[in-house]
Amino acid sequence: MSDSRGEDERDGSPEAPAAPKVPSRSRCPLCGELFLEPRILPCLHTFCTACLGRLEPFSDLAWHREDSDSSSDGSWLWGQQQNHLSPPALSILCPVCDAEVDLPPGGVEGLPTDHLALNGVLLEALQGAGLGVACDLCVDGEAVKRCQACRVCLCQFCCQAHKRQKKTASHAIVELQDLKGFTRLEKPIQCPSHPSEELKLFCERCDSPVCQECVVGAHRQHPCNLAANVVHKHGDSIRELLKATQGHAGALRGALSRIEGVWESLGRRAEAVALEIRAFADGYARAVEEHRDRLLRSLEELKVQRETQLHLQKAQLEQLLLDMQTGVDFTQRLLAGGSDLEILLTKGVVENRLRRLNSVDFHPHPVSDDKIQFSPHEKAGLVHGYEMFGAVLNRAADPTKCVLQGKDVGGTRQSEPVALTLLCKDGSGEQLERGGEPVRVTVSHKDGKDGVAKAVVRDNQDGTYHISYTPEEPGKYTISIFVRGQHVQGSPFTMAVKSKFRQHLGLFHCCTFCSSGGKKAARCACGGTMPGGYQGCGHGHKGHPGSPHWSCCGNVEEASECSIKPAREDPLQRSLLRTVVL
Repeated sequence: MSDSRGEDERDGSPEAPAAPKVPSRSRCPLCGELFLEPRILPCLHTFCTACLGRLEPFSDLAWHREDSDSSSDGSWLWGQQQNHLSPPALSILCPVCDAEVDLPPGGVEGLPTDHLALNGVLLEALQGAGLGVACDLCVDGEAVKRCQACRVCLCQFCCQAHKRQKKTASHAIVELQDLKGFTRLEKPIQCPSHPSEELKLFCERCDSPVCQECVVGAHRQHPCNLAANVVHKHGDSIRELLKATQGHAGALRGALSRIEGVWESLGRRAEAVALEIRAFADGYARAVEEHRDRLLRSLEELKVQRETQLHLQKAQLEQLLLDMQTGVDFTQRLLAGGSDLEILLTKGVVENRLRRLNSVDFHPHPVSDDKIQFSPHEKAGLVHGYEMFGAVLNRAADPTKCVLQGKDVGGTRQSEPVALTLLCKDGSGEQLERGGEPVRVTVSHKDGKDGVAKAVVRDNQDGTYHISYTPEEPGKYTISIFVRGQHVQGSPFTMAVKSKFRQHLGLFHCCTFCSSGGKKAARCACGGTMPGGYQGCGHGHKGHPGSPHWSCCGNVEEASECSIKPAREDPLQRSLLRTVVL
């Protein structure tokens, strides 16, 4: 993490932190030397292989802990082997951004090579005085010339041998000192499986560059093509991700700018209120002065609370912006200066990083402070026997103390309006007596259905907020309520929505004999019958429930829901629904 950001977090200053220094493209951030076998981490920061190897890795502590409850005879490890469990993948913390990154199965050696960094090392070595460039052929000698055809640097001895060979005698050889004005010196990239072969092809199935030997070997019958023919397609996908990331980065910059504005406004407003408080308190003696000090402390607490919220938002957005800017800078440099193979070799880690950054959910909505006010006419009680006036209004709402009330919290029925009340309280648990808090409500169906309910929030201007919505589909709903961007107490809430209330289709009567005037064909869902050929129920006869009941379902409670579902009726049930309504 940069020192400028850490200092800003310690002193709480509203001033914007200094812009971080742009790191060298050819020097390792850890050792400060020219890159030696540079490797790219998933967070798109590059380090020397040896420097990464010296970092302390960590993994699942439960796997390595020595003080576990398992027996010392190795039975716990044997049990893990029986369950076919393998040790967890090692991870390290990036020394630049503190991101936790997982190493590939091959460890640090399995990370992709940063060929752009190698090109920067070569260019800086050419520009620097007394910095020798190693010969690409013999490695031991110091290069003095470069073969433009083979794209390799040669010492004096290898250069003479290069000219004597019939195959390379006609190649153009230039002095290294003549290349100092160059901004790019491409070097051949050899196949890791066949070091003598250069990577020139791309396997679409394996999504990896290959050489000629790979095509006739492990990648036989795989669709392969020249790297120059497929780089445009893959480059376009990286450009789309880059465009989306740049848009997110722009939104973050705007959010940080707004936070800075609110920060400054908060300080100015607090200072103005402090002046009002001092002017009001000057007319009193010791009691008034003590009351003034109390008011100033209350104002400072409110200011600190607001600053803490803004500082947290600012720190989070700055870190996210720094991560995104790193991804943007690396991707732009790769697309602008990388060769076809370099783009294809790096595209996997770049796409994974950009996708992860683009998936981060952020809400850059800083809360304004313009409602902090001082009321000189507000009664403040007695101080040393003197009646005091004056209070700092607009205490900040604490989302963790805000509570939701309403009989419909637990559940309701389909298409029936839901009415809830949110009570906003401050950090001490006292209810606020004014409105203006940023309240946001989201209602979502568990099955992901869209448009099933839209919440409406009404500010009652007394510290309470009326929340209403109408669920259009039955099922489980999740209601999330936010105040100042944070969940209130108990949020998110789960609510069950039942199907529509089923009305009774029959009569609430004592028996079919009485309600039908003695008709024998009248039936009832209670299943009661009478002697003499009557198909319905009568008092004291078999099947009568002994109390008034509904003829459609037999329920003895008048204010109830009908248990008969019309869509699932059978012929027998429909016959029972034929009651005394003749």
